Order: sequence, then C-alpha cells, then structure tokens
Amino acid sequence: MKVHFIGIGGIGISGLAQYMHFKGHEVTGSDISDTIITKKLRDLGIKVTVPHAKSAITNQDLLIHSAIIRPDNPEIIQAKEKGIEVLARREALTKILMDRKVYSVAGAHGKSTTTAILTSIMQGSAIIGAESKAFGSNVRYDETTDTMLFEADESDGSFLNSNPHCAIVINAEPEHMEYYDYNYELFYDSYKSFIKSAPCKVLNAEDPFLATLKDEINAHWLYPSKDITNIEFILINNEPHTRFTLKGFGSFDVWGFGKHIAIDAALAVLAAHESMDINTIRENLLTFKGIKKRFDIVGAEENSVIIDDYGHHPTEIKATFESVKEYATLKGFDKITAIWQPHKYSRTIDNLDEFIKCFEGAQELIILPVWSAGEAPREIDFKEKFKRYNLTMADNIKRANNTITIVKDKEDLKVLDKGLIIGFGAGDITYQIRGVS
Repeated sequence: MKVHFIGIGGIGISGLAQYMHFKGHEVTGSDISDTIITKKLRDLGIKVTVPHAKSAITNQDLLIHSAIIRPDNPEIIQAKEKGIEVLARREALTKILMDRKVYSVAGAHGKSTTTAILTSIMQGSAIIGAESKAFGSNVRYDETTDTMLFEADESDGSFLNSNPHCAIVINAEPEHMEYYDYNYELFYDSYKSFIKSAPCKVLNAEDPFLATLKDEINAHWLYPSKDITNIEFILINNEPHTRFTLKGFGSFDVWGFGKHIAIDAALAVLAAHESMDINTIRENLLTFKGIKKRFDIVGAEENSVIIDDYGHHPTEIKATFESVKEYATLKGFDKITAIWQPHKYSRTIDNLDEFIKCFEGAQELIILPVWSAGEAPREIDFKEKFKRYNLTMADNIKRANNTITIVKDKEDLKVLDKGLIIGFGAGDITYQIRGVS
C-alpha cells in the first residue's frame, strides 16, 4: 500500500509510519515543522513534506492522521476529494495490528518504560512512545515472529483498538480527561473494556481502580507492596540499577532507580513468563538500558550530573524525584536543582496542588514557561503557588559542556555547574538541556 501520515513528526505517528515502512509499504508523511524525528524518517527513505500541503497527496491508498489534526487540514480535504480513505490514528490501529499477537501496555505513566523493558526481554516487533537506548529507536521490526510489543495510548481511546493478546496495565490514574469530557465513568469503562478484550491480563492490584476488578477479572495480579521485596539501589558500571526480589522467582536487576522501576519490570516479567522461562527473562532483563528522556543521564563529570526526564505528570515527577535523591546520595552530591517546564495549561491547573508537592527535596527549583501544546494561555501564579521553594522563574536554559545557564529576559541569571541537575517536561526542555537546537 501507499500510506500517508499527517503529523508524522509526533512520536506515536512516527512509530506507526516506521513500522509500515519496514513491512514494505510505501510511506510518506507531513508535519508543520522539521524535527529530529522527521530527519530520522528521511534518513530511512521516507518522504516528509513540511509544512502540510495538498500537493503531498498524490496517489496514496490510505491517509492516517494524528488526533490533533483538524478536518480542514488541506491534505485531508485533498484526500477526500481524490477518494482516498482517511483514518484517525485510533481507527488505523485496527488495520495495522489486526494480525499481530499484541502485548499492549497501558497506564497514565510508566508505559514507555514498561514496554521498553518488555522489548528487552521478549523477541518481536515493538512500537514504543519513546526511544529505547538499547536499539536507538522507538521502533523495532522483527519479521521472524507475529509478536508485537506495543505502548497503548488512552489519551484518545486508541488503546481499545490495539488488539491486545496481553493487556498490561500499570495504573489507571485519570489523565487526558478532556478527551473523556471529564466523565470518570466513561474513562474507567474504557480501561475495563481494554482489559476484558485480552485473553491474557497482567494488572497492578494496588491501583485504586484496578483493585475493584479483582473479583470479576481473571488476571495475573501484582501486589507491589508484598510481591516486590528486598529493593535496593546499586551502581553497576557506574550506571543506576534497582535490585529486587519478585514473588518466588528470585532476584532481578533492572536499569534505573526507584520502586516504580521495580513495578514496571515486575509487570513485564509476569507478562513474558506466559511464554518464557524465568532464567531467560532474568538474563534478558539486563540488556535494558533505559529510554531516552526517562532519567536520561545526558552529562556527567566528577562534580555534576545532568539528567533529562520526560516526567510531566505529578505522580511521574514525584516517583522520579525519589530516585533522584537516591542517586544523589550514592554519588555524594549535596545539591539537587530541578528545572520544570510545565506541559499544557489544562494539566498544570488540574493537578496544581500535586505539582506543588512533588519537588520536595530540591535545593533549587527553576520554572520555565508553560509548553502549551496548542492550548490557549491561562493565568497561573507560579511565584505565589511555589513560594515554599528556592524559586527562579526563567525563560529558557542554555547548555554548554556540563553546565546549564539560566536565562531571563535575554539575560544570563546564573550558571549551574555543581550537584545533580534534572529537567522535567514533555516539551522542548529536552532539547534545551541537551544543547540541541
């Protein structure tokens, strides 16, 4: 087929595009601007048009677009005039995954890490919402098996169309509620439908909602507070690792710090154990090297370490920050500086009380402007709300060698060159903290 993807620069759409390309389809795409992702796609031989233009639509058989693309997009209009089938990503998943044995990972947070861990353990193709450092991409193609290791997305309900053989749910914390019209019953019913559609189910029994399903769903349940024991944080070749014991399966080592990492790994282990022996799982788990933008150590010298983290929900940030404090202790640092770029006005306002709490332990907090992700600006008094911290409001940051310069009104305010420096956010902070334009 000839398939065109609108919004191909997004991590989710780019994953589907690469997978279809590797399967032998002729893939094209477009986006509003060039990014590192569009460059990688071009390097694969995929034609990418920037910006959107009706001339990008020629003789394709199918057009797939991301959830944020409007019906008046010129490429959608042109495709419909030409009689080309147009599908949103969530609708296209049914076609793309219908013949796959899908291990589908869902949850408000932790799903990229859990999917990447599962990819280190199992053979099969994979589509992840982040780049696995083990193979340098968010997509792995394996034509020797029909297994697909897939990060499912509840933000647009598309996880319901992921054809799950095994539904792995880390948590069902309300998130992206604007899609569900802030209807909690609709949100939870979607999770229940997703879980019930899979023959194999691996669930976190201590999630408040998932716990209510224990009497009606036959699943492999994980009780983190009692099934995961002897947690310790260690350095292996100076890299952070969590060691833990799981049920009666013995001890495991996984890259990263934190109880949340142990939970993600334990769920992946239980899912893989359906078809693999536990010793092979234990050995393969050691090949996991983390994912880009999740506790991603992007600079390290004797006196300072710089970390980039994608965390943009307070639960994610709080869990990662606990890991940060452990890592700082092991490294002998007495100062932690957190740099936060809030992501979306709606998310920030909906969770403001929790955001205020999640940076406890930071000696300094720097807040950048909200990354709007297309939302209209709304007033948030960060100075007042976060006054308990040693707070700096900034416009952006600059990276040079292993130092971070804080910028406000085009003036350099200060230079950070000591201790542990960590950036949180899903916007362009990842490029700022890496010094990538």
